[in-house]
Amino acid sequence: MNVLVIGRGGREHALAWKLKQDGHQVFVAPGNPFMEGMTCVDINETNVDALARFAEENGVAWTIVGPESALMAGVVDTFQEKGLKIFGPTKAAALLEGSKAFAKEVMTAAQIPTASYEAFTDEKAALAYVRATGAPVVVKADGLAAGKGVTVAFTLEEAESAVRDIFGTDKYGHQSQVVIEEFLEGEEFSLMAFVSGERVIPMITSQDHKRAFDGDQGPNTGGMGAYSPMPHLPTDVYEKSVQTVLEPLAQEMVKRGTPFSGFLYAGLILTESGPKVIEFNARFGDPETEVILPNLTSPLVDVIEAVVNDQSYEIEWNQGYTIGVVIAAEGYPGKPVTGQVLSGFDTLPEDVFVFHAGTAHFEGKMIGNGGRLVVVTATRPTLHEAKVAVYDAIGQLDIPQTFYRSDIGARAFAQIF
Repeated sequence: MNVLVIGRGGREHALAWKLKQDGHQVFVAPGNPFMEGMTCVDINETNVDALARFAEENGVAWTIVGPESALMAGVVDTFQEKGLKIFGPTKAAALLEGSKAFAKEVMTAAQIPTASYEAFTDEKAALAYVRATGAPVVVKADGLAAGKGVTVAFTLEEAESAVRDIFGTDKYGHQSQVVIEEFLEGEEFSLMAFVSGERVIPMITSQDHKRAFDGDQGPNTGGMGAYSPMPHLPTDVYEKSVQTVLEPLAQEMVKRGTPFSGFLYAGLILTESGPKVIEFNARFGDPETEVILPNLTSPLVDVIEAVVNDQSYEIEWNQGYTIGVVIAAEGYPGKPVTGQVLSGFDTLPEDVFVFHAGTAHFEGKMIGNGGRLVVVTATRPTLHEAKVAVYDAIGQLDIPQTFYRSDIGARAFAQIF
């Protein structure tokens, strides 16, 4: 069938790649120059009317939304009004990601375990609360901030600076509210699911690496790499996360009259008292998409149709592991270097997949054109083999003025060896 993927980054490249593998004709809007085998369409992610017209005129059977910007622009609402099939939440349901305060309110109502918090629209009140609470504390920009609006402050000075950045600068976009949370200790992991109303089909686990540098040092980023599944996460923790987080969230959204449909992302932390929610995203995580989809054996559209039609479905996953390493431009997550020539990708093994996020063509060459440039992934029977394969591949590349973490998967290796 004809399938449209909305977006342009690594997540959307992985979605399009999987759909192409499943045998579909894949359109990507706007896509990027390195999405080989797909048809890129020059329509911006937030131009919802043009996207809907394209779907109508080209017989698109399903549209799959990648980025949060398209969701908050109301692309799902527009498609539904026109009777077009689209997998993603409405603007009202996407507020789970669009507002940290709203997500906290929903979690409180559904009795979903999460950190205690307060929300503020006034800078002075937020600073007073931070000083009264002390550090460590977590400061979050309320609205969308491209995965970079969270500061884990270990000192009072860091916390105050984060509050001032949110209210007084454009560092995280135009923000008018801040959420200040209790600091939670434990191991973080990601759990995503296909959701439609109260129907929840969970995926395998993954673990993202948010900090810029090895050893979880440096600033928070949109993600520097991930692996899937997590071999050391106990089965009972996985099941408890589904039962106490994903399912109650889906039920609460139905109760509110804003049912959730789409990829639901739960960023979790395993504390001494069990798993708790750090954040929800209203779409597939990035770079988790790039390591989960290579493990998905079932056709993606089949899973989507099963969850939407409330049919029983047993997802088939391969038995291996995937590691994905983000190659980022120097300066990221601040102002990245651009224009550097990147080479060596055409000689990589066929079973090492490269998903493009921030690259462009210039005079016949690949150049850097963003912060996170590519995600290099490898799937192997064991996590160790996947790690060797992906770092061997990166070692063959010529990638000046870039950096990457050399310890993706470190927490798993510390547990299983």
